Amino acid sequence: MLQKSEAITKMNTLGKARRPFLFVIDFLGKESLILVEDEIDSDELLYSIGSNSNTLNIKIEADKELLFSKKPINYKQYQKAFSKVKDNLDYGNTYLVNLTQPTPISINRTTQSIHYQSKAKYKLWLKNKFAVFSPETFVQIEKGKIASYPMKGTIDARLIDAENQILNDPKEIAEHNTIVDLIRNDLSMIAKNVQVESFRYIDRLKTNQKELLQVSSKIIGDLDDDFFDELGTHFFKLLPAGSICGAPKKKTVEIILETENYDRGFYTGVFGFFDGKKLDSGVMIRFIEEQNGELIFKSGGGITIFSDAEKEYNELIDKVYVPIY
Repeated sequence: MLQKSEAITKMNTLGKARRPFLFVIDFLGKESLILVEDEIDSDELLYSIGSNSNTLNIKIEADKELLFSKKPINYKQYQKAFSKVKDNLDYGNTYLVNLTQPTPISINRTTQSIHYQSKAKYKLWLKNKFAVFSPETFVQIEKGKIASYPMKGTIDARLIDAENQILNDPKEIAEHNTIVDLIRNDLSMIAKNVQVESFRYIDRLKTNQKELLQVSSKIIGDLDDDFFDELGTHFFKLLPAGSICGAPKKKTVEIILETENYDRGFYTGVFGFFDGKKLDSGVMIRFIEEQNGELIFKSGGGITIFSDAEKEYNELIDKVYVPIY
């Protein structure tokens, strides 16, 4: 593991040399893995990021029926954390807080087999540590352009008129607007001509339990020709990812650390791959961590002044799934 300054230096060096590498950065940016390809042991770490992968196309335990159960915190516990967040919103300390909690789960799969069997845009497995199967892009960089795709807003696709419900919900509109504005400001620190190219479009996600609708936007900007020469310096300016903390970012992270009462670790961090010409990265949501022989699924959602505690609690539980179907 590298500390923040070490990670930035290594990313700068590799970026300037246009040398391919994998990066994995925790929520607070304190610890990172920065690995060139010959440093990656596929017995210890597996990744799948767009066309960059060391994951073999094989099936594991495909003949077994999937057995999956979850034990979320009780509603009263969640409501206590929700109330703390709501107080900070009422006081004007924050406009949006991504509140998360851990959920013990039971599944008849290893984290490695979950990695192989799950269907997701971004996948990562670290032996005896965690498995990630994320649908959310953080940033993509190619040919002097940067694009970010914040994902904010989730609803059960089976609900009547689900798409119109989520697109017209005042709480969801406020939450998404706040994050789009935050990401636009973040990109403006390192890019020019930042603009929203696509606003509040729907993605469909299949899970082992149901289909979910999620709302995303696309924000783009132009980069200088020498951007990769200081890749680490530029990249860390964007952290933590706005969609998994809130706004204003610094104060909201303080509120998260005071309220959640558990360690996110690498959950809600970012990981990605730089191939020497372009970069692709995802946010580490949909995250299963191994803790003392138990599996802990970490999940959450954005809280605004319009939020309803029961709805947010149900969303947290809905996001505890595996995309194996």
